[in-house]
Amino acid sequence: MFLLIQTNASSSVSNQANKDNELKIHLEGESQKFVFTQECDSIIPIEGNSFSFYLEENYEDWVLIRYRLVPFDLDWTEWGERHGQAYFNLPDGQYVFQIQASDGDEYEFHIKIKNSFLTKTVIGYSVIGFISIIGFIIMVLFYKQKLQRATRQVELKLKKEYRMKFKAGEDKSGELANAVKSQGRVRSRKYQKVTVLFADIQGFTRIVEHINPEKLIDELDRFFIYFDEVVEKYHIEKIKTIGDAYMCAGGLPNKNRTNPIEVVLAGLEMQWYMEESKKKHTGEYGFWELRVGIHTGPVISGEIGRKNVSFDIWGDTVNIASRMESSGTAGMINITGITYQLVKEFFICEYRGKMPIKYKGETDMYYVRRIKPELSDDDEGVVANKKFFIKLQHIRFGDLEEYILNKLETELLDELHYHNKAHTQDVLTQIEIIARGENVTDEDLLLLKTAALLHDVGFIFEYENHEENSITFAKEILPKYNYKDYQVQQVVELIDVTRVGKKPRNFMEKIMKDADLDYLGRADFIPVSESLYRELNVYNGKMDLDEWNKKQYEFISTHTYYTNTARNLRQVNKERQLQKLKELIEL
Repeated sequence: MFLLIQTNASSSVSNQANKDNELKIHLEGESQKFVFTQECDSIIPIEGNSFSFYLEENYEDWVLIRYRLVPFDLDWTEWGERHGQAYFNLPDGQYVFQIQASDGDEYEFHIKIKNSFLTKTVIGYSVIGFISIIGFIIMVLFYKQKLQRATRQVELKLKKEYRMKFKAGEDKSGELANAVKSQGRVRSRKYQKVTVLFADIQGFTRIVEHINPEKLIDELDRFFIYFDEVVEKYHIEKIKTIGDAYMCAGGLPNKNRTNPIEVVLAGLEMQWYMEESKKKHTGEYGFWELRVGIHTGPVISGEIGRKNVSFDIWGDTVNIASRMESSGTAGMINITGITYQLVKEFFICEYRGKMPIKYKGETDMYYVRRIKPELSDDDEGVVANKKFFIKLQHIRFGDLEEYILNKLETELLDELHYHNKAHTQDVLTQIEIIARGENVTDEDLLLLKTAALLHDVGFIFEYENHEENSITFAKEILPKYNYKDYQVQQVVELIDVTRVGKKPRNFMEKIMKDADLDYLGRADFIPVSESLYRELNVYNGKMDLDEWNKKQYEFISTHTYYTNTARNLRQVNKERQLQKLKELIEL
């Protein structure tokens, strides 16, 4: 072994180290230098918290090397021609430095790091100070270059922070029933479309006479616990129980369009449970029967009390629902004509005549028999199938659409001349046209419309990364509207394909791409193109209008619609727009 220790850079290397065809390994500390021609068995002391090495080789066979410092780095580096490396800020301790050559040669050195006081303090603080100064200089230069856009960036940052507000429950218009109990005062709210359900046990007085109190309470508790599970599953609000009566309402505290269907579905499950209970129990448990009455209309909700706060609803809708229950038949669901009109596409109903309502005239009444066979998974018509829920989701989409379009109208900035509410509505319309023209399934149409609705919502948060923000928002909001995990993933993929330059991978993505770029073949292409030009000039720097028209001409010249429906609708007109652009460029 040859070892030369140098205490300063000016020291010379011995003649032995300069022999031809001899590999030399240089290890350098802060004020030390070690040169080796082979492995060293002793421990090499390094003063300071860093060291470096480089290889000096004079023969041709050894080209690639790799190395590692154990335990600082347990993984080998990649094979490469880089014959040097430096390590900084190493803690005190003993290390094994290993080198491997591509010809099979291996070298191993034991190194002991001992940080001096100055290394730990003065040098450490100096490095921190130096990095801070460099960071400050970079920050100053950055803001100097971006001064003209500073105000805009602050606004976008504030918009992006609103994402924290899109948590569970905040995306809809209602408030949970217990949200204001601590205030100890009445808070009222009017709802225009709420479906109220009353359920009452038939002949309860007679039942009380034949069953002891303990069993009575147990049975009622069993029924009402199941009812609670059902209303929770369908996002219905339980109002109260009074003795043998159960009252709940759909469409509050969160407003929605689907509450009549969900409440009737809950009523069917309640009746099914009571029938199953009759089959399983005999004797004193065998005569439990349920009457259910349902009506849809406006109500007023509120909370009353200071110590024992209770949530309740009032209005003619509540009274009519109660009349439907009392006028019904045990084992049946009695609904009004208003509710029937809202649920008739989902359920088979039987007309049973009119009932006079005080101060309201007469109302039609219907018995709900079952879910329609094509929408049911069982012979009894109690269990809804996938087609039922897809049909329901299309109605629920209206709630999502209203919410998103309102956000786009109120939260997007005025500088978004192209990516605004009108553009989203245009894409939604075109999605419907192309999707129906291509005969997609009801579920695929739902997912396409959802992606079209959400694909630009990310502009609320920031301009540069809006697709990623739209995807994040979709993942947050869609489960609140009962979208399944696989549906959310498909919507995410459809949003992602709207990125500039992204190629569609399947038929649905082709429809999405065609709808998003529908304006290329519309008669109003020129004004729409100019609105996009104004927007880009705000966010991506100034561009000459003639230069923009040339870019648009190049883009349209190579663009192709992917679906037959889009080509039939827009291809001819797109060629006309291309000619108009050509004339503008030549002026």
